[in-house]
This record gives sequence, structure tokens and C-alpha cells, in this order.
Amino acid sequence: MKTSWRLGWMLAAAFGLVLLGGCGRKEQSAAGDAAAKPEFKFSYSIFFPPLHIQAKTGMDWAAEVEQRSGGRIKITVHPGATLTKADQCWQGVLNGISDIGMSCFAYTPGRFPLLEALDLPLGWPDGLTATRVATALAAKYSPAEIQGAKILYVHAHGPGILATKKPVRSLDDLRNLKIRGTGLSAGIVTALGGTAVGMPQPETYDALQKGVVDGTFCPIETLKGWKQGEVIQYITDTKTIGYSTAMFVAINQAAWDALPADLQQVVAEVSAEYVDKHGVAWNQADAEGLTFVQELGREFISLSPEEEARWQQQVAPILDRYLAQAAEKGLPGADFLRDAQALIAEARAARP
Repeated sequence: MKTSWRLGWMLAAAFGLVLLGGCGRKEQSAAGDAAAKPEFKFSYSIFFPPLHIQAKTGMDWAAEVEQRSGGRIKITVHPGATLTKADQCWQGVLNGISDIGMSCFAYTPGRFPLLEALDLPLGWPDGLTATRVATALAAKYSPAEIQGAKILYVHAHGPGILATKKPVRSLDDLRNLKIRGTGLSAGIVTALGGTAVGMPQPETYDALQKGVVDGTFCPIETLKGWKQGEVIQYITDTKTIGYSTAMFVAINQAAWDALPADLQQVVAEVSAEYVDKHGVAWNQADAEGLTFVQELGREFISLSPEEEARWQQQVAPILDRYLAQAAEKGLPGADFLRDAQALIAEARAARP
């Protein structure tokens, strides 16, 4: 997939401060003796289960950092939220429970008031675009809300769909259904007339199976990656209000500061490369998720054009609310949202 020139420039700038100058010499210095004993040992908490494609991509990132550092960095990966729970991952990184963490900004509502825009129903076209835009904007604005840890990169899933145990063909069908959502996706549920139930992905399968919730807003990959396709019957295509969920890969600031410049550069270079690797993995996972539920015989529901317009109208106030709340906090929410919408439009225009 092509990248618009502006988004490509922003991504380069996101990593450029570390990457500029003397790359070859520094890489050689960082690698040194391939058999070197680890000088820095880090733990890495990932909330995805170990067989999920994003957990595997995170593990590949860790292995690549180790290899390029010549063994000077050792990273022990803890997938499946075994070190810190999904909604405790960010605080765990700040407190040093894990040195590195991967989880969703949305799992700690209210903590990231500017970056919440990355989860808004902006009609995100795919996971690669969402990942590129999220990384670029998090780096450009670097808000105070993320201080205390260093964001290495951000990735984000493709457009959310509605997966339910009962058919939803209209807003009337959705009314009063209990739908799992987190952060702003929970706000989308409420705006559409459903009852939002907040919970991380690891808890959703059981909640669907036991009837605690009637459905979930999620990217279609979740139906395979978290096996939730086994406990739902219907998929409503809601790409017209496609939201995403942005996920951080962050390192404790003290752990980052302890690395010498050459090793910081190694980590930054690998992170820059893994932006697209995660984005491509999201797109691949969505394709696999679609095949998975098709093979299970689940029913797909398309909204009529009139019904799509109703859904768009219902979620419009969510954007207004974000702008108002950002303004109250003195945050550049309008600029952030304008940038996000422009980059999405440019990415769509650059598609073949």
C-alpha cells in the first residue's frame, strides 16, 4: 500500500531525531560481538495471547532488537497478560513492573485525553493506515499524558464491526443490547442506543459465552484471534462509522535513558520498521478473521444506505464531545482531529 507523501514524511520525522547521522558506524558498534553477554535485561508485557499475530509480531520485534544489539539487550516477553493485566499495562510500565508494555490506550479511560482521537469513529479504512497515522500523530504531538514512558511506536486495528448473538439490522435491533466496548467504542455503543459494558478483550469470550454481553464492537480479526467467532452468530458491517483502537508499545523512561545512544538507535530503527509490520499484520489478521467466521457459517448483515446515514448521525456528537473536552483541558484536539481526518483522506486517495 502506498503512503501519502505527508504521512511518509511524518513517520520519518517520528524516528528521525534518533536515526540521523552515522548509521553504519553506530550499527556496527551496537552489534559488536554476537556472543556478547546482555548488558540490559528487559521484561516485555503483551496483553495479546501468545498465538495472536500481534503477540507474535511483538516477539519478533524483541528478537530483532536482541539480534541487532549483538546480544547486549535481552528481552523476556510475557504474552497473554501474564505479567500485567491489559488495563494495568501502562501503569505497570511507569512503575517498572514491566520494562516494556503493549496494550490499548483505551483500557485506561480518561488517561489519554488527546490520543483518544485515534479511537474515534472516523471511518478508518484498514489497520495499516490506522497504524501509520497513530504512530505519526503520537510522535508529532507527544502530549504530556504519555510522559513517564517513551512511546516506541503505536499500532491500531482495522475498522470495527459489530458481532452479536442476535441479528442487528437497524438501530432498533441494537437498542438495549449489552455490547462490549472500551473507551470511545463504549461511547459509540451508548450513542447508538445500546448498553455499553466495558471489559478488556481477554474477558470477552467468556462474557459472550455466558450471556453477560450480547455482542461486541471489534475488528473482525478478533473473531479468530480471540476465538470470539465461536460464541457469536451475526456480523453487522459498521465500517461506515469505522473506529479503531490504538495500542502503545512503550518502554519505561528510566530504562530507556539507561541505554547508551547506540543501543537507543538500534531500538528506534527496529521500531520504525515494525510500524508497517504491525499494520500489515492487522490487515492479514482481518482477512483471516473474515475467512474464519465464513467457515463457521456466521451470517453477515449489510446496513441499507438509509440505515448507514442514521448510524453516522448518531455518532456525530462523539466527535463534538471530544473537541469540547479537549478544549476544556487546553489540548489541541481540533488540530489533532483535523490532522487525523486529513491523513485518512490522503491514505484513501493514495490507494490503487
